[in-house]
Amino acid sequence: MNLEATTGDQIPFSDPEAMFEGFTKADILNLAYCAGDFMLAIDEHKIVRDIAVNVRDHAFASQWIGQKWTDTVTIESRSKIEQLLDAHHPSRNIWRQVNHMHDGDDVPVNYKVIKPENSSWHIAIGRDLRSVSILQQRLLKTQQSMERDYLHLRQTETRYRLLFDNISYPVLIADAENHEIQQANRACHALLSAAPGSLEGKALLALVEREYRDSVIAYIAAVAVNSAIAPLSVRLAGRTGFVKIAASAFRQSGRQYWLINIDDGLHEVPGKQSDQYVLDVVEKMPDAFVLTDEKQSIIVANRAFAELVQAGSVEQLLGVSLNRFIGRPDVDIGLLKKQLKDHQNVRNFGSIVNDLNGGEEPVEISAIMIEREQPLFGYSVRSIGRRERDLPQTNGTYPRSVEQLTELVGRKPLKEIVRESTDLIERMCIEAALVHTSDNRASAAEILGLSRQSLYSKLHRHGLGNLLGKD
Repeated sequence: MNLEATTGDQIPFSDPEAMFEGFTKADILNLAYCAGDFMLAIDEHKIVRDIAVNVRDHAFASQWIGQKWTDTVTIESRSKIEQLLDAHHPSRNIWRQVNHMHDGDDVPVNYKVIKPENSSWHIAIGRDLRSVSILQQRLLKTQQSMERDYLHLRQTETRYRLLFDNISYPVLIADAENHEIQQANRACHALLSAAPGSLEGKALLALVEREYRDSVIAYIAAVAVNSAIAPLSVRLAGRTGFVKIAASAFRQSGRQYWLINIDDGLHEVPGKQSDQYVLDVVEKMPDAFVLTDEKQSIIVANRAFAELVQAGSVEQLLGVSLNRFIGRPDVDIGLLKKQLKDHQNVRNFGSIVNDLNGGEEPVEISAIMIEREQPLFGYSVRSIGRRERDLPQTNGTYPRSVEQLTELVGRKPLKEIVRESTDLIERMCIEAALVHTSDNRASAAEILGLSRQSLYSKLHRHGLGNLLGKD
């Protein structure tokens, strides 16, 4: 192979005459078909005289026959067409992307023009870039979503670090497996006369006198079984006098950690049930939070939850059953409660919030169960209404959820309810396929296992034909 390009960046065959000897016109056409999705025959007046396409999805290109090639593309693409047809332009031998107009949408196509030496015709070979464009749009949406989540995570982490470091009493976090200190606040460093940041990575037991280390290990093991155990009095290494340590466990990324408060008698250390700084965070956090007892009566709620359910004040909600607000009465909360008893936590549970004015808001719920003598249940409720409003809107009178279907019981015969549920599932699957393919009906039909004619029929039956026009 001759690696020296003769034109542009091409690396030609070393002996092209031998390679193509015996090729018929049909063979040459097959090569051309493999090169692109569109092949346009352009005359000396820049008019499209004939077209060949690879698949049926490109049949709309037949509308260009008899038109000037520049009239089939958008305004900003016309100069590129002129350059492709200009024999003296330096970009003639490279691929150029232009946008055709079809059904109100732009169809991006990558073109290269070939002009035979002994002919006045131009042959334009084009590659459909719609699939690439769809992938780029999905990538952009995913990247934007990740950036929003990352920003939210960074803001949360910043608030946590500020809160943790500004607590007035000594507190530290240690790994439950190897007792290594992961983080300690400024008050803890000051108590131990340590330089800021110097405690991270040290052993928790190294902070106390040797004679008390076994007691600390036994205390931590006991707290793991019963969190109501009283704080332990110990003496810190190299210091006189006693301090009290109180530990509580939490899990993160599959590992268990200990949050340890140190009461040196100089600071007011809040009790676990009335920890004011935690209450302040819960009260000011942007996501709704509510704490209930085993009967799901509200014990604590923050202002965000009061706003979500349209309550005049938080106090108005105390003692009210959470069943009043979350999903279907005794159904969604019942499912959450069962999951919590089996797994202790639940993430991103989809439901709705029913406010006091009769309105509904789609939400995601994350929950945790705290095992005490009487179990407590904490729920973080995040509205996803804006996210759903960003999706393509649909019209129609079909039931839109299981809740709406179950409301038909007693009003319609079971046969009709089953038929409507079938229509609902079919409609939701079609809508999901259309969203998944960024409104490309041909791709949606393929992933649904339908012919395009069947998909069009179902789109018309469900009133979805006006949603999408991309093929």
